[in-house]
Amino acid sequence: MIKDLDKMLINVQKPSRYTGAELNMIKKDTNDVRIRFAMCFPDVYEVGMSHLGLRILYHVINKIDWAYCERAFMPWTDFESELIKADTPLFALETKDSLGCFDFIGFTLQYELSYTNVLAMLTLSKIPIKSKDRNDEHPLVIAGGPCSYNPAPLAEFVDLFMIGEAEEAIIEILELYDKHKSSGKSRRDFLSIVKNIQGVYVPSQGQATVRKRFIKDLDKVEYPTDTILPYTQIIHDRAVLELFRGCIRGCRFCQAGYVYRPVREKSVDTLAKQAEEIIASTGYEEISLASLSTSDYSDLGKLGDKLDELVKKKRVNLSLPSLRVDSFSLGLLKRTQNDRRSGLTFAPEAGTDRLRTVINKGITETDILNSVKLAFSAGYRTIKLYFMLGLPTETIDDVLGIAALVRSIADEYKQITGKINGLNINVSTAYFVPKAFTPFQWEQMLSSDEYLKRIDLLRSKLDRRYTSYSWHDHKTGLLEALFARGGQTAGRVLLRAFEKGCRFDAWKETFDYNKWLEACSEEGVDLEQTATGAIDTNTPLPWDIIDIGVTKAFLLKERNKAYEGESTVNCKDGCASCGLLIEKTGVCAKW
Repeated sequence: MIKDLDKMLINVQKPSRYTGAELNMIKKDTNDVRIRFAMCFPDVYEVGMSHLGLRILYHVINKIDWAYCERAFMPWTDFESELIKADTPLFALETKDSLGCFDFIGFTLQYELSYTNVLAMLTLSKIPIKSKDRNDEHPLVIAGGPCSYNPAPLAEFVDLFMIGEAEEAIIEILELYDKHKSSGKSRRDFLSIVKNIQGVYVPSQGQATVRKRFIKDLDKVEYPTDTILPYTQIIHDRAVLELFRGCIRGCRFCQAGYVYRPVREKSVDTLAKQAEEIIASTGYEEISLASLSTSDYSDLGKLGDKLDELVKKKRVNLSLPSLRVDSFSLGLLKRTQNDRRSGLTFAPEAGTDRLRTVINKGITETDILNSVKLAFSAGYRTIKLYFMLGLPTETIDDVLGIAALVRSIADEYKQITGKINGLNINVSTAYFVPKAFTPFQWEQMLSSDEYLKRIDLLRSKLDRRYTSYSWHDHKTGLLEALFARGGQTAGRVLLRAFEKGCRFDAWKETFDYNKWLEACSEEGVDLEQTATGAIDTNTPLPWDIIDIGVTKAFLLKERNKAYEGESTVNCKDGCASCGLLIEKTGVCAKW
């Protein structure tokens, strides 16, 4: 239990980040449990508590009578200073016990620029950063999440990685550890046997292949409906209803679309029951339908009818993110939140039909314009559009195509309303970063100078009367690329940067690019060249040890089709033979 916490919190900006005791927080007597698990999110409370995966695993582990899962988040710089000044270790919110007394420290890795925070949380907990320096008195450090599909940069710091979906595997890991703990054997002994659980990668054990884990029946897996209610505003402060996992589309830049295959849906009855329970236990006034592409849910109309009853009965709003413009309809619009000021979000990704075919987006400008017509007719006045700059084969014409598309959308608005006033088009462009397990994982990345030139060009072509424009910072984009495709050398750069004081690298107010450049220089790494360079398709990749079920041969075939300007059928309309058909699960079961 932390002493003098109240005195420390007097000096920090947001004390509610560190107090715990929220409604629906799980309380257990630590004397009644055999295993303690600290679920750690390497960012501030508001970000971490918005993450569905954290909520799910918190619920799953705490369903086990003899295990207790607590939460910890990266403290903001003000509270980090208070902890250091008081020589007080980082603690879990539920019991205020130091993380060092737990059996497991579990990190969810959602973004590469959170890696220094992982090292910071270990240091603040007085746990050795490197796995080789820990002994039987220290917790086992486990990590999972999308960034774990390239575990190499963190391999020196993490004891074991959970590759894939963790609800079933985490129970197997804890059951195995429970037996191990009672036997009195060493952590090395445990690591030598836990590697036999499917989905577990132990860097120190020299495994040949690690097959990812995924849930075959989402109707049968645990899902939290009594989620914790924070006292402070969080990023996504609403109820979340997960419709399905995976994506049928196969956009060639999108890691999630490949690593979360195959598509598996929950039934309408399960979703309706979970929605009602969530609203009853939390009192949220908005429920969001979550997936990689919500409008691809196969029975969305029937689900909408079910949720309409709940919306009217409980007077809650329905939010539909992750919409695809080709399957957008007036029926979906009518079910969205009543407050239309927040607008609708679409992701065309590229400015021309040619480039959208290259990336296998599967939508045309006609699809986009038909969808915004429906939105404007339904009373929406704000449209958010997401694009990428630097996609393979992109030309200046493709960049100009973004501005042309925005003008066409404005023309549709003017035809419907008779004016241009009141229209808000928010355009956002991201720096294309090649990701592991995508057809573009070998691709060259646009140089930062050329990226900035294209931003300036696009900005000059957008009409400021109705358009606002934001873009991804090129400096953080280069670092993201370094870790997305890097090996253990990237891990050494990470350690150097951390030792120089790097923290919260995804936050503008704390990001220090010069320190990163110094760290790269000291490790002999040219950041620009390393991050943007192409990879020969015959070169072994740091993540080759991981088997996601999608074959490298398929990814190479998709890469070739991109350069040939050919699209690939989506998983519901046909099987493209990605390699997962053998599972006969979810959408694959029909082929």
